[in-house]
Amino acid sequence: MTASGASVGNWAELTERYTQLVEDINHANHLYYVLDSPEIADAEYDRLMEELRGIESEHPELQSPDSPTQRVGAGPAAQFAVVQHRVPMLSLANAFSADALRAWHERISRLMGREIKDFTIEPKIDGLAIMLRFEQGRFSIGATRGDGSRGEDITANLRTVRSVPLVLNDSPPPYLEVRGEVYLSRAAFQKINDERTATGQPLFANPRNCAAGSVRQLDSRITARRPLDVFIYALGESEGWQPRTQWQMLEAFGKWGFKTNPNNARAQTIDQVVKACAEWEHRRESLDYEIDGVVVKVNDLDLQGELGVVGREPRWAIAFKFPPVQATTVLKSIEVNVGRTGSLNPYAVLEPVQVGGVTVSQATLHNEDDIRRKDIRVGDTVLVHRAGEVIPQVIGPILTKRPPDAVPYELPKICPRCGSPVVRTEGEAMARCTGGFAKCVSQRFELLKHFVSRGAMDIESVGEKLAWSLVIENKLVYDPSDIYQLTKDQLIGLERIGDKSAQTVLDNISASKSRTLTQVLYALGIRYVGYQTAELLARAFVTMDRLREASLEDIEQVEGIGPKIAESVYAWFREADNLRMLDKLVAAGVNMQEEAVTISGPLAGLTIVVTGRLERRSRTQIEQQIKELGGAVGDSVSKKTSYLVAGEEAGSKLDKAKKLGTPIITESEFDKLVEEQSHA
Repeated sequence: MTASGASVGNWAELTERYTQLVEDINHANHLYYVLDSPEIADAEYDRLMEELRGIESEHPELQSPDSPTQRVGAGPAAQFAVVQHRVPMLSLANAFSADALRAWHERISRLMGREIKDFTIEPKIDGLAIMLRFEQGRFSIGATRGDGSRGEDITANLRTVRSVPLVLNDSPPPYLEVRGEVYLSRAAFQKINDERTATGQPLFANPRNCAAGSVRQLDSRITARRPLDVFIYALGESEGWQPRTQWQMLEAFGKWGFKTNPNNARAQTIDQVVKACAEWEHRRESLDYEIDGVVVKVNDLDLQGELGVVGREPRWAIAFKFPPVQATTVLKSIEVNVGRTGSLNPYAVLEPVQVGGVTVSQATLHNEDDIRRKDIRVGDTVLVHRAGEVIPQVIGPILTKRPPDAVPYELPKICPRCGSPVVRTEGEAMARCTGGFAKCVSQRFELLKHFVSRGAMDIESVGEKLAWSLVIENKLVYDPSDIYQLTKDQLIGLERIGDKSAQTVLDNISASKSRTLTQVLYALGIRYVGYQTAELLARAFVTMDRLREASLEDIEQVEGIGPKIAESVYAWFREADNLRMLDKLVAAGVNMQEEAVTISGPLAGLTIVVTGRLERRSRTQIEQQIKELGGAVGDSVSKKTSYLVAGEEAGSKLDKAKKLGTPIITESEFDKLVEEQSHA
């Protein structure tokens, strides 16, 4: 007898029947939700589901994570865990015209020394980017894109999406990460908003916001009630499988059970690409889901590797964005925000207007030159547009509707927040407040917002409202280092902060002390220093003290750091207020050195470039190994490159390495180098 009381024979039959039901229903789901070609009637599907639920009810020990019954959603989660993307999820550069597409093609062709041909054309789904991880063919982890390096674990929610396979078909790689887009159809979006209208709830602005909100629900049962869908379009990482082309990759995805967009296509020439993108501008309304453009990719994956990445954007792909939705409204006033680096940022206050499904009451005006060039004046009726979900912009005035008393705009000569003089350096677009965070409360507020943000010190419980309260209303924080001196009594005294909330804030602040040097450098808000630049500096100098003492020449020697950035970094470390803030951060116990893996390791101090098709590993895998062993991965060969690891069809990087005399090694020689360096 089994533990549940069934005989051995009956138990074997029951187990076999259960396994068959799971496979049959998952297959039916794939046919219905992925291929749009159901083979069984709804009534038969319902009967199979009822039989499965009955078995699981009587024998819960049989229930597997792959069971289709597990798509209904679990109870509320306390919070989302963080998922580290083993391969960063990159963003895309945009092209808004045929000329921009051709310019992109000319750039990549010039880089490769030949005309690039063979592209994939994929509709750009207006949804939420996600990552799906499969181990031994089974869905294990799903996450949002997040900041590209780290996302939120939304596995439970993604299990409820019917077009996400729980088990893959046809012998997939043992480890597989894919990327895709979760979205809602237009009909599903309308139905959800109709239901919210009937219950008096606020409406979602557009399908993208609705999909993003649905997939990030703490209660996955809510996600399960919303008919989300997904298209898979990219490979993150795999073991034992390396496709040769993007098209081959998409075909394999379909074979394994993923839903790929049936409108994906190939084009051999840039002329064909331009023609296809123009056609999609008119075809977009024929789809049952929103697209905001077309993604064009170089089809050859080895060539993608050769072209590489700039910042967080691949050179080998570009998003052709459709013309934005536009509307006209009245410009009521021009106000000014002061940024964390002192920049005066004018913005338009508008009569509220619907643009692309969203009510817009403010829009960016960029800078004083842009306002003058467009001759935008208070009182004008202006044309406003939104492009790709970014901040609305004022295109220009409708001159026939200009009131007779409208006068040209002039930027303030003194800072509207602190009264310090405003200066504009020759050659720069932005005017700046000279008060610095020492005098300007707006700069202090913006700096704190940046300091606690994701990618920086990542102090989640200190949001914009609390930052405003700490800096502006209660003057408890002078510079970001002061948050480490906050007490529970001080926080409880603030509006809407109770004992439990105060303790959470303090705990999160304390946890941030262990962030990497890269994050600390980025958090400091040094002009021109984004996350990638901060990472270069952290790798080069390892500790804050070394960077603090570095000469301008030392900083300029760092690969990837140009003179303008070097001068800004060097100047920042010569300001007394900045140094006092650093000293307070050190006294508070904030980490001031890079992680151990980047400080030491057999490849520490080496910059290695990988190119060509390797035998046993993908370039991504070998580059990850280089980083884990303390080395730096280069995008291109230069005088500072220590080694070039070259596989088959290495191309231009191999030619440049030969010209510069850079040591060139094979994949096997790289392994030998690691072994030798490990025993050195």
